[in-house]
Amino acid sequence: MSLSPSLLAFLRDLRVNNTREWFAENKAVYEQEKKGFDAWTTELISEFADFENMDGVLLKHCSYRIYRDVRFSKNKDPYKSYFSASFSEGGRKSGLMDYYVHIEPNGASFLGGGMYSPTPEQLAAFRQEIDYNAAGLRKIIQDPKFVSVFGEEVGESLVRIPKGFEADHPDAELLKKKQLFFWKKYTDKELCSPGFTKQLISDAKVLKPFLDFLNAVFFEKEPFIKE
Repeated sequence: MSLSPSLLAFLRDLRVNNTREWFAENKAVYEQEKKGFDAWTTELISEFADFENMDGVLLKHCSYRIYRDVRFSKNKDPYKSYFSASFSEGGRKSGLMDYYVHIEPNGASFLGGGMYSPTPEQLAAFRQEIDYNAAGLRKIIQDPKFVSVFGEEVGESLVRIPKGFEADHPDAELLKKKQLFFWKKYTDKELCSPGFTKQLISDAKVLKPFLDFLNAVFFEKEPFIKE
């Protein structure tokens, strides 16, 4: 199945009418579009199961609510203007590095994954791995296929190399990383094309070695190989 243009139309309308009153008046439209997105998300769970352990993972373990938590945010819009879901063994609350799918109009949709909000312990483990085995990571993220799909990495870096490492370390730029993630954006036309699900899964398979690398570093987790 593919995503419906009406889903994107609803999200465009929500962006410019982000109030509880408008949402209440259009609740039936939201529920219809959410039903379609949920059906697509359920299909994706099945597709991801071809190369990740999705045993026991259900829709509720992957999808996110549209309601925003505005308690500590300057942005008081009550609703997100996008739909999203994450896919990994154990679901989005497992803590594993996962595949994040973000659906938002006007070319803002993307598939992404990586080290976005690492704990201090995870960041220390990442830097230790880079110190010992940067070649393993570079082989993944500099692979021509990976670069053709995801391009350059995204994320914040330190100005100076972290303490404990020489300033002239050959992998200084990687050691400076506070974040390291990749994304591929999609046009609205791509989202609604019949082949989008197939394309998304193909791109996710390219991202898999990078997520496997991080999960091995953070959790000593072996990559999943379907028997």
